[in-house]
Amino acid sequence: MTLVLTEFVTLDGVSQGPGSPTEDTSDGFTRGGWLVPFIDVMFVRRTSEWLDLAEGLLLGRRTYEAFARDWPRIVDPDDPFTERMNSLPKYVVSRTVSEGDWQPTTVLRAFAGVEELKARSGGELQVHGSARLGNALLGAGLVDVVRLVVAPTVIGAGRRLFEQPADSAGLKLTKHEATPSGLMLLEYETVGAAAVGEYEGVSAFV
Repeated sequence: MTLVLTEFVTLDGVSQGPGSPTEDTSDGFTRGGWLVPFIDVMFVRRTSEWLDLAEGLLLGRRTYEAFARDWPRIVDPDDPFTERMNSLPKYVVSRTVSEGDWQPTTVLRAFAGVEELKARSGGELQVHGSARLGNALLGAGLVDVVRLVVAPTVIGAGRRLFEQPADSAGLKLTKHEATPSGLMLLEYETVGAAAVGEYEGVSAFV
């Protein structure tokens, strides 16, 4: 399977609490809900299309517990995500979770389990939220695709998506579009370590 990291971020790189002021208040964070003003029809359509590609969800403990609490409570028959989120296989990378009650759930104790999932044939193994896990997976070279939804806002506080990567990561932009509300939808393939160079003047590039 292809491991895809899907994250919502602000222009200053914050990924914490996009959906609600009370979604994630850890470390005293009070500025959640920053994505909501920019949600539009195109955003919903694209994210639904992305979820169609998923054959499993890979989550960290914190995100898993929040999703397991919230998604089963959504009963709106017109919600385009609920049925798939609740029915897809869930894989939790955690040393403290013993079993999951949001079925079907499998607990993975180490990245070796992630590598085994990636070795299977099929569609996408998607990471949603779980920024710490995504950061670690990227640093370990296990992420194949990075999808970012960038909100046109700077909130100045909160947990950043890529605060302390283990290693550099090179990315190749493969898709990009803007929604009517101003969200940037960006898709990258990972290409190993980040490239570096030395500027030698404009003539070297023309």
